[in-house]
Amino acid sequence: MTAALAGKRIHITGVVQGVGFRPFVYGLAARYGLLGWVCNTSAGVDIEVDGPGDVLAQFVAALSNEAPPLAKIDSVEVADIAGNGFSAFEIRHSIARPDDFMPISPDIALCDDCRRELFAPADRRYLYPFINCTNCGPRFTIIKDIPYDRPLTTMADFVMCEDCAREYADPLNRRFHAQPVACSKCGPKVWVVEKETGKQGNKANQRISESTIKEVRDLLAQGKVVAIKGLGGFHLACDATNDNAVKTLRERKGRVDKPFALMAANVEVIETFCEVTPEERKLLESNEKPIVLLRRKADSPISAHVAPGQATLGVMLPYTPLHELLFHPSSFISHPLVMTSGNFSEEPIATDNDEAVNRLSALADAFLLHDRDIHTRCDDSVVRVFEGQELPLRRSRGYAPYPVKLPFNVPPILATGGELKNTFCVARDNYAFLSHHIGDLENFETLKSFEDGVDHFERLFRIRPEVIAYDLHPDYLATRYALDRAEKQGIRAIGVQHHHAHIAACMAENGLSGERPVIGVAFDGTGYGTDGAIWGGEFLAADYHGFERAAQLDYVPLPGGDAATKNVYRIALSYLQQAGIDWTDDLAPVSHALRTTQHADPLSILAHQIQSRVNSPLTSSMGRLFDAVASICGVRQSVNYEGQAAIEFEAVADASEQGAYEFITSKEYRVSATDVIRAVVADVRSGVPTPVISARFHNGLALMVRSVCESIRRERGLNEVALSGGVWQNVTLLSKALAQLRDANFKVYVHRLVPPNDGGIALGQAVIAAHNA
Repeated sequence: MTAALAGKRIHITGVVQGVGFRPFVYGLAARYGLLGWVCNTSAGVDIEVDGPGDVLAQFVAALSNEAPPLAKIDSVEVADIAGNGFSAFEIRHSIARPDDFMPISPDIALCDDCRRELFAPADRRYLYPFINCTNCGPRFTIIKDIPYDRPLTTMADFVMCEDCAREYADPLNRRFHAQPVACSKCGPKVWVVEKETGKQGNKANQRISESTIKEVRDLLAQGKVVAIKGLGGFHLACDATNDNAVKTLRERKGRVDKPFALMAANVEVIETFCEVTPEERKLLESNEKPIVLLRRKADSPISAHVAPGQATLGVMLPYTPLHELLFHPSSFISHPLVMTSGNFSEEPIATDNDEAVNRLSALADAFLLHDRDIHTRCDDSVVRVFEGQELPLRRSRGYAPYPVKLPFNVPPILATGGELKNTFCVARDNYAFLSHHIGDLENFETLKSFEDGVDHFERLFRIRPEVIAYDLHPDYLATRYALDRAEKQGIRAIGVQHHHAHIAACMAENGLSGERPVIGVAFDGTGYGTDGAIWGGEFLAADYHGFERAAQLDYVPLPGGDAATKNVYRIALSYLQQAGIDWTDDLAPVSHALRTTQHADPLSILAHQIQSRVNSPLTSSMGRLFDAVASICGVRQSVNYEGQAAIEFEAVADASEQGAYEFITSKEYRVSATDVIRAVVADVRSGVPTPVISARFHNGLALMVRSVCESIRRERGLNEVALSGGVWQNVTLLSKALAQLRDANFKVYVHRLVPPNDGGIALGQAVIAAHNA
């Protein structure tokens, strides 16, 4: 007897477009002998299907259990309907609905199948720099609107040839509806632009040839700097083993010490200059292919100018076919490349060909260009492995704009983030879409990139904000944008304290409902406090509704304000004065001030500034305390990028040292560093090595965190701790503090999805605003 015909109507949400989901459904239907249709919409994937009831149940289960590797299913809604009597199973044209939205796939690194074809002489895409399929290639950086179809991407102008069109239309082909699909006949092209030397304006000659990639390899081998257009913008590349090439790039870019990222052909090459654990290897070879921080080997052939003062190197593998070609043939495989962002320091990464040739002409000797436009700039992501899992430091390519799932629904919200390492966040329902890395919002160009990004996200995810959240600092460009827009458009604006946002971000990504407060330990460099001081060494009793400042690092004057954050010897002098230690010239910050300051009596001027509090705001910043101790130890007296002194101080810590400096906490929960400063000075004067002092400082901080949290637990009954803020990128401190807190039976939450630095605070702003709207 024939089984009764039944029907199912299925709606699937998540990242289910641009990942081969419809051909996967088509194949499942064929396997189970079912009839009906599948269709992309602006809200996800819809399916209607006829068949026997028991077979339909197997089909529904397989949708989740066997989904394509790049798909991330959030929900599967199934409704029983009467059988429609379909005569076939078909893939229908996409349907755009004005107010619907769905998550969008990030850009995906080249897959193994495409890599094999890239280097297979018999394949029609042999050595084609833009080979891709439904399992890899550009997504986020080329999409203009949803649904994700070719006419709504920057591939719209490339008309497919017959061969590509046939693959695109075949539901059983790996390139079915792969929107960037192309070949050398119909797709994007690459070419080299070399600057003419000695002519006014650095005019360029342009040519296209089959030897383009070889020409670029030859230029790199000669020590030249080449600007290379990639997925989300330009890189500046040079031979990482060539001291002169790396120094030249630093001088041109105006990047004195900040580390450069590297790209190497494969993990085996990376292992010649870095230690690679199994977890790090897995991350290097993942679909995201981020920059991974790895411990540098002592005998590394990499130029010392790549990452001065660092114990680690940031390394990634090739993630586009164009990158793969740069490392082919094997004659160049032993030379890792510097691959740093294509911009002058503090500017957004260049994306447009003409813009790059004009803006980067002083930086690059040649340009490797292509004509596939980049709609959204997107820097490389940076991560490290901690306790076998990811610890994100910059969340961008390969991760953005995939959302953070929230444990509650929120109204349409825009959160504008902070100033440094800016990202913004748009949120609706139970999704929080954290943006790609924008950068430091300190100039017009970066602000324009921020505004363009906000417009794009609101359009993609169909968000018309009912609330705008912003940082309390009145001078942040993101804050001014939020307040100006809120006033013009009549939108409610909610200010969120910086460190409260840090802790809320950690809570949200860990799926906490916020029904009970946590002890939030927020350690960073700068955050505007509710009292107008600069916070950064905070213990908060916090939930999404609000917070109380349960404890804090004691205040110290910051002589010169922002000038002290760049000239860290000033902070050291302030701490020395607070500790009652005379400014004698045997101390590194004192001798530096005497040697470099042009005033006749610089110490008197600084002492008066500190005592009178003239342009010396109070700070409780843990980042500034790190600066002070690093300065006293002679590690660094001035910095040229954020956190430099602390990073270099951590890098030298002696892992075998068990000693610890003692912090004193008052009855008012003020944590004093006075005894620590005195002990550090005594050790310096006694000739104790800096690695030992660094270890004792880190050990003492970890013990202090435990002690303060235990005091707060006794007083408030809180047993959960969230760690957030840029200082927690310091894995030496993080590992020691976690060990202490776990030993004291605290439940501890750390970041795994968004960065602990200011790149994550927009998420916290969004969820706090949602609970206070």
